[in-house]
Amino acid sequence: MLDAAVRNENSLNGMGSPDTWSLGERDTVIAALDRAVARFPDRVLLDFAGNLYTYAEVDRLSNCMAHALQDLGLRQGQTLVSMLDNNIDAVVVWLAVNKLRAVSVPINTALRGEFLRHQIADADAALVICEGDYLERIAAVVPGAPAVKQILHRSGAAAPAGELSVAVVPLDAHRGSDASPFDDKPDPAELACLVYTSGTTGPSKGCMLSYNFMCNLARLQLRAGPATEKDVTITPLPLFHMNALCVGIISNILVGARVCVVPRFSVSNFWPEVERSGATIASILGSMGGLLAQAPDSEAARRCIGQIHTVRGNPFTEETKKIWRERFGARQVGGNGYGLTEACVVTSLPGGEYAAPGSSGKRIPDFDVRIVDELDRELPANTAGEIVVRPLRPDIMFMGYWRRPEDTVKLLRNLWFHTGDIGKFDEQGFFYFVDRKKDYLRRRGENISSFEMEAAFAAHPAIAEVAVHAVPSSKGEDDVKVTAVLHAGATLAHADLFRWSTDAVPYYALPRYIEFRDSLPKNPQGRVLKYLLRDEGKTAATWDLEETDIKVAKR
Repeated sequence: MLDAAVRNENSLNGMGSPDTWSLGERDTVIAALDRAVARFPDRVLLDFAGNLYTYAEVDRLSNCMAHALQDLGLRQGQTLVSMLDNNIDAVVVWLAVNKLRAVSVPINTALRGEFLRHQIADADAALVICEGDYLERIAAVVPGAPAVKQILHRSGAAAPAGELSVAVVPLDAHRGSDASPFDDKPDPAELACLVYTSGTTGPSKGCMLSYNFMCNLARLQLRAGPATEKDVTITPLPLFHMNALCVGIISNILVGARVCVVPRFSVSNFWPEVERSGATIASILGSMGGLLAQAPDSEAARRCIGQIHTVRGNPFTEETKKIWRERFGARQVGGNGYGLTEACVVTSLPGGEYAAPGSSGKRIPDFDVRIVDELDRELPANTAGEIVVRPLRPDIMFMGYWRRPEDTVKLLRNLWFHTGDIGKFDEQGFFYFVDRKKDYLRRRGENISSFEMEAAFAAHPAIAEVAVHAVPSSKGEDDVKVTAVLHAGATLAHADLFRWSTDAVPYYALPRYIEFRDSLPKNPQGRVLKYLLRDEGKTAATWDLEETDIKVAKR
């Protein structure tokens, strides 16, 4: 690790164009890292709060970790679950798993209870690596995840109380010292990781993503917002997300640049970190961009005017984009793209190209994207329908849902992937997202499973029926509303249900709104008509968290 005082020691001048060694048609992050290490081993790749790691050092650390994991029994094709914060180990473990041609399963650090148990059990992993702070949470659900045999934790936390059938040991005991490289390299088409997506009619499903999928996502980001080896990207996004891994880490490896990863998003600390790191590109969420745009002025923000030239992320309102350009001096703000975990990014525009107001770019060359009716018949321009997608090159879409072939086939009918979203194209080919057909929610950059949320709230003894649904938010994503019917004779205060839920669901999924009513609207088959509840939004009978003095802390 380099000392922060020498963070600018490695000159980027005279290194030549990255075009001769950067991404080809099909790639893996290990191949990209090998190329970068061979070309400039002493250039900084990672900046964690001033702790700097060169390309060569990241390669060495991940080799050591890979050998250690191999000694613990991890083999090609096997899964490893990680529940790690934004730190060097999150990157090193991920790369080590790649080097073993195993399958990385990074899971959300906010998960708890049944949400957490389901993903660990479904991944079928024998080995879990976590922060010490999450050890007790994981230990509580391990009895329901029989494949787990060992938990490695990053701190000196004591083993959880009670009998456990698995070994619990510090990660420091298994970091390894063998830095020799691995000759057996992953193929771009192989399974690289599982990313769990929200479920609407069942639990969250593991999206199987190939090595090439992840590199292609990084390449598409570079198409939409070009970067060079002289750029420094700053991101507060969690490393268990594809955004941080692909847009934050892989895209920078591809051009030989540096990425500053901060522990978590903070309005007050954002500009000081931009100033310290020398960041020129910000990779954030649209909601974060809005908060920064509306924040009071600061000395650090004033000193950084014009330093950030590109702001990546979606969705940004036109007002937010304007503020970033006029107040902070950014030249490109927002991605103007549409994508989803299963299909990567399917519409966008090269950086700097004109985007029609309200649009999300145009079809990119990698994908065929159509708008169809309920019988899969293509619809004309300016007519809204379901968005369907298929790839025009191999290994750029998901490989299917982990251990759920029937769900995969269901969404791939007529050889088109059915997104469950509604959109339209205009005569010029610009794409416009209209609405969600699927019953899922998105809040704070997280997809939320309504199925899992309803299962959690249904466990409350006073609740007879429950529907968890979206209410459109002024911040551009969703607010979560719980609409419930109580058992006859039961009494329950809205605030008490909310407080109960803080131990039952992840913090990002906590509802803003709660409403009790006598019945839920249903169709003749008994299915709850959530679109009616969504359209009603906040009613006179709705309890609103933001109108209370209850404080919610991230956990």
